[in-house]
Amino acid sequence: MDITKIIMDLRVTSSQNAPLYLQLANGLAAKIQNFTLAIGTKLPPERELAKLLNVSRTTVINAYRLLEDQGLISTKIGSGSYVNEVSQTKQPNGAMPWEQLFTPQYTSPLSSILRTLIAPHTFDEAISFAAGMPDPAFYPLYIMEKALPSSKSHLADADFGYISTEGYLPLKQSLAKWQTEVGIHATPEQYLIVSGSQQGLYLIVKAFIAPRDYVIVESPTYLGAIQSFENSGAHILTLPPSDRLNFELLEDYLIRYRPKLMYTIPTFQNPTGRVMSLQDRKKLIQLAAKYRLVIVEDDPYSLLYYEQEPPASLKSLDTYGGIIALGTFSKTVFPGLRTGWITAAQQVIDRLAQEKQHIDLHSNNLSQIILHIFLEGGYLTNHLSLIRTEYKKRRDAMVHALRHYCNDYLEFTIPEGGFYIWCKVKPPISVTELIRQSAVVGVTFVPGIAFYTTGTRSNEIRLCFVTHKEDLIKEGIRRLGKILTSGAANGTQTIHTAGRPMI
Repeated sequence: MDITKIIMDLRVTSSQNAPLYLQLANGLAAKIQNFTLAIGTKLPPERELAKLLNVSRTTVINAYRLLEDQGLISTKIGSGSYVNEVSQTKQPNGAMPWEQLFTPQYTSPLSSILRTLIAPHTFDEAISFAAGMPDPAFYPLYIMEKALPSSKSHLADADFGYISTEGYLPLKQSLAKWQTEVGIHATPEQYLIVSGSQQGLYLIVKAFIAPRDYVIVESPTYLGAIQSFENSGAHILTLPPSDRLNFELLEDYLIRYRPKLMYTIPTFQNPTGRVMSLQDRKKLIQLAAKYRLVIVEDDPYSLLYYEQEPPASLKSLDTYGGIIALGTFSKTVFPGLRTGWITAAQQVIDRLAQEKQHIDLHSNNLSQIILHIFLEGGYLTNHLSLIRTEYKKRRDAMVHALRHYCNDYLEFTIPEGGFYIWCKVKPPISVTELIRQSAVVGVTFVPGIAFYTTGTRSNEIRLCFVTHKEDLIKEGIRRLGKILTSGAANGTQTIHTAGRPMI
C-alpha cells in the first residue's frame, strides 16, 4: 500500500479554526474509522509526515499522541506507529458512530495527564499537590445556616426565578461597594456575574478573538488561558520568564502584530507566584494606553497575601479604560458555588452579556444570594484573616520540608502569597520520571510544561500548599525527597511497592 497517496489529500491549513495537530489527527482518524487505513498499517515517521504535509514535527507528534490517547493507534518504541485493531472493532454493527459525527475539538496534548493528576486517589494515604484547591475545612459554611434563614424576609419570590443575565443586582451592588474599598471604582452596571472566572475568560475570548488574531501572554501562565486561546485559533505571543516585564519585546509585539489583547496574572501569578511591581504596572498601562491594547487582568489570589499587601491592581490604576478585570470567589470562599465576576467598560459588559445568554442565561441565583449576604454582612474580612494565617503556616511548612528533604534537587523562591511554590528541578532528575515515581507513592503535582504553549520544554513543577494540613504537607514532601535521594527519578533505581506505598 502506498500510504503517501492516501495521506496526501489531508487538508491541514492555518485557514481553519482548529489547531494544525487537531486537523491532522481528525483527518487520520477518519481514514482509520472508514478503513482507508487498514488494521496494522504503519504510519509515516514523524519527520517524513511533517515534510510531506509541510507542517512542523511538533504538529505530527501531538497528532499521534492524540490518536494514541483515543486508542486509534499504538506506538512501538524503535519501530513506529501502527493502526490499532481495537479502533475499528470496538463499535458493534449498527452502533452510532459518535466520534465521526462530532465537530473538531481542541484537546491539549497534556489534557489526559492533567485529568489523571487531579482525579480522586485510589488509596487513603494519597497526597495531592496538584489541583489549586482551597482546604474545605475553611469553607465558611456557617453562612448557609446563619445568614439565609435570617434573610428570608428580605428575599422576594422573584429572586428565585429568572434574573438578569448580568447578575443578581444586590450582589453587583455589594461587589461594587467592596471593590471601591480596594481602589476599583465601578458602578454595578459595569459588573457581569459569571459562573466562575473560567467562564469569564471564555466569554472574553468569544467576544474578542477570531482565528489568527494575536494575543500576548506571560510564559509560563495559567493552563486554562492557554487552552482558551489555542481553542480560539489565536496566535499566542509569549513574554519570556522574568521577574520584570520585557517592555522592549512587548512594544515590538504591539508594533509588529497589533495583538487584540494581553492576558496577565500580575499578583501571585499562577504558576510562578511572581508579583508584578507597581512600577511595571504603571509602565504597562502607559504602553497599553499608547497602543490601545486591551489588558485582561486575572486576579484570583491578590487577597491571599502572607507578608505585605501587594501593589494596587491594574484595574485600580487604569487610566484609559482598557482593563478588563476577572475576579472569583473560588480561591477565597466557596469553589463549588462557581461564582466570579468581570469588571469592564459598559460596552464590554453589554457584549459579554450577549455571549453569556447563549450559554446559561444567567448564573445560579442561590450562589449569588449567598455571596451577596456574605459581603453585605461583613463576613469576608474575618474569613480572609483566618485563611491568610492558616495558609501562611502551610506555605512555611512546605518551604521547611522542601529545604530539609529536597534541597539538593529542587530550587524555588518563597511566594509572598497565593497557592503555589514553583520549583526548578535540577539535572539529572527527569520531571516525567518524577511524576511516575511520585504517583506510585501517592503524591501528585503538575509538571511545569502544562503552563507553557505547545512545544516548550520545562524542568519545573508546581506544588500547591493550601489543600492539606502541615503534617500531610511534610509527609508528601518527604516522599518526594525519598524518590529524589534514591535516584529513582533519574533512572538509576526503581522504588518497588506492593499495594500501599513502601516509604
